[in-house]
Amino acid sequence: MRAVRISRPGSYDVLELVERPTPSPGPDDLLVRVEAAGVNRADCMQRQGTYPTPPGVDWGDVPGLEVAGEVVAVGPAVSEFVVGDRVFGLIEQGGYAEYALIDRGLALPIPEQWTSIEAAGAIEAAATANETVFTIGGLTNGEVILIHAAGSGVGTTAVQMAVAAGARVIASAGSKGKLERLCALGAALSINYKEQDFASEVRRFTGDGAHLILDFIGPDTLARNLAALRRTGRLVLAGQLGSPTCVFDPAAVIGGRLAILGFTLRPQSLTEKRAIVERLRERWLPSFESGRIRPILHRSFPLTEAAAAHQLMETNATFGKIVLEIG
Repeated sequence: MRAVRISRPGSYDVLELVERPTPSPGPDDLLVRVEAAGVNRADCMQRQGTYPTPPGVDWGDVPGLEVAGEVVAVGPAVSEFVVGDRVFGLIEQGGYAEYALIDRGLALPIPEQWTSIEAAGAIEAAATANETVFTIGGLTNGEVILIHAAGSGVGTTAVQMAVAAGARVIASAGSKGKLERLCALGAALSINYKEQDFASEVRRFTGDGAHLILDFIGPDTLARNLAALRRTGRLVLAGQLGSPTCVFDPAAVIGGRLAILGFTLRPQSLTEKRAIVERLRERWLPSFESGRIRPILHRSFPLTEAAAAHQLMETNATFGKIVLEIG
């Protein structure tokens, strides 16, 4: 089968097309003929050598953490799916390939109205959004959430989920076009972080601050995030795209009884990931199937143009997901 590997750490041009043996399913695996694979920021970081694969993961040079396609074989312990089923799911590695293995607990049926391209960009974003906004963040009906990088794959999904849950959404992004599209998804307020002080805008809009903030930037926005929270508010950090360290006054946390929480999906154990996918299935699969929550796709590329997909992602000009078309 064809696969795209990282030949060495570096820029997007280190991705190369190679031939690899088709994997064989273990007892709990689905072997999927991959029709499309999601492209994630973690793939770019892995390519750059700053986000290594977990210990013991095979094919550490083939990126790709989510795929969609058709089941062509199953392991002996699999009863949830059969050959011919259309599924999308999380994988440890190796999504940029014509075949991939998905653990039976990390796969979901593709909603009938979704294409494989849409499904390929859905589960990583949806699982992260559900865990950060609801499982960890505890967002409830009527609360206010500020979502940074809201034009990203996770961001556009989190906006839709929060709106569906009855929350008021404030979305932060860096261009007029993105802000307009976020309002179309249901955001009550959109903020251009390049031109406006988001903490002041949140305070102006709410009076006393947001109940929850979802942030992918990290240290560079920490102090302002704390200033944008109301008393007993929660800040969930799900990324670190800025500086590695920061200085802030802990008095804001202590005096405001604020909570700072963290999450990242990839290092979770298989048991934890199965639980994450099950929570996603229970709460949101019906909304996927009804069309209330839908994947937002920016652009798709053929597998042979994986380098171009990475180059585009690194411009930060996308709205929604980038996907590789394979099958």
